[in-house]
Amino acid sequence: MKKYWRTTVMKKLLIIKTGSSDQAVINNCGDCDVRIARCIGLLDENIDVISVYKNTVPILSDDVAGVIITGSPAMVTNLEPWGVATSQWLKQVIEKNIPILGICFGHQLLAHIFGGSVDYHELGEEKGEVEISLTEAGKKDALLGVLPERFSAYASHLQTVTRLPQNAVVLAQNDFESTHALRFKKNVWGVQFHPECIGDIFCSTKEHQTYGRILLKRFYELAINN
Repeated sequence: MKKYWRTTVMKKLLIIKTGSSDQAVINNCGDCDVRIARCIGLLDENIDVISVYKNTVPILSDDVAGVIITGSPAMVTNLEPWGVATSQWLKQVIEKNIPILGICFGHQLLAHIFGGSVDYHELGEEKGEVEISLTEAGKKDALLGVLPERFSAYASHLQTVTRLPQNAVVLAQNDFESTHALRFKKNVWGVQFHPECIGDIFCSTKEHQTYGRILLKRFYELAINN
């Protein structure tokens, strides 16, 4: 009797890279895409990285399980041509119900795509380790609900979501930032904080760094099981 072996193809995570970290951080810890992959524990073969800020056009292949949009030095209020093109491409991804997670700039870009408003924060910059609390909706959310009610995270942003898109749900906040995490629709989330790093050196081994890892791993789990 012949035996037939089923080959399982591991679906990939597509990282939409919208900018690069400071060179000192890259030298010490790797760029944002490297840190995201390290947090999740993925090999290079399970990740595709598209540097859209270099005017590279993303291609959505059938083996993509989910999309993560990184942070960026760019501002949503002054979208460059690559930002406009990426927004149009993301609209197509959203229509296909592929899970998406936006981080910092990516979070704000999703808010813009869904019809919300983004502008400079009236209190200026939020930077460094911050305490964030889940809302009641956040505690029940498929993604954010894996975190404790209060957790530490790293934030670094000048702009913020000033007007929520229709049907967006606030999942996490603090006294400075009222929209630290949003669910825009089923399987589409944004976080203003950076789950891929913690502390000023981005490579801390402090225990609460695991909160970011937990979040990113949970997103990938939801994506591959979608």
